[in-house]
Amino acid sequence: MRAPRYGKAEPFRTAGGEAEKAFLMIEIVNRQRKFPIAAARWETFAAKALKILPVKNANATMVFVSDRAMAELNNRWRGKRGTTDVLSFPAAQDAFEKSEGLNLGDVVISVEQAARQAKENGLTFEDEVAQLILHGLLHLCGYDHATDKGEMNRLELRLRRKLGISG
Repeated sequence: MRAPRYGKAEPFRTAGGEAEKAFLMIEIVNRQRKFPIAAARWETFAAKALKILPVKNANATMVFVSDRAMAELNNRWRGKRGTTDVLSFPAAQDAFEKSEGLNLGDVVISVEQAARQAKENGLTFEDEVAQLILHGLLHLCGYDHATDKGEMNRLELRLRRKLGISG
C-alpha cells in the first residue's frame, strides 16, 4: 500500500470575512488489487467536493476495497448480507481532536460494485466513483436519504451538476 496523499493549505473565509489558512487533508487508501486507482485524481475530486459541502475545514478518508471486504463490512456494521457500493463511517472525535480540525470520517467504496453499476447505468467508472464519493461525503455530513424526504437526493443532484459529474 502506498503512503497517504495529503492536500495543501488553502485560504478560506471565516464568518467575519477575514481570510485564514485551512489545511484540507484527504487520505486515499487502496485496499484492493482488481482496479487501478488514480489516488491524485480522487484526492483532488474529494477536496473539490468538500469545498462545496455544508461543512468547513473538514477532512476525510476515501477507502477503495474489494467486494469481499465490502461484504464483510456490510454484514458487520449493517447486518446485511452481500456487498454494497458505498459505506460511510463517521469519525467520533473528542474535543481535543476537533480542535485540530474536523475529520468527517471514512467513505468506503467497493470498486467492483462501482464498475458493475457504471456499466448498468451507462456511466464511466470515474463518474460512478465520483457519485459514490459525493454520496458518502453527504452521509458523513449527516444527510440520510432513508429518512429526509428527498432532501439528500435533491442536494446530491445539485452538487453533481456543480461538480460536473455525469449521470
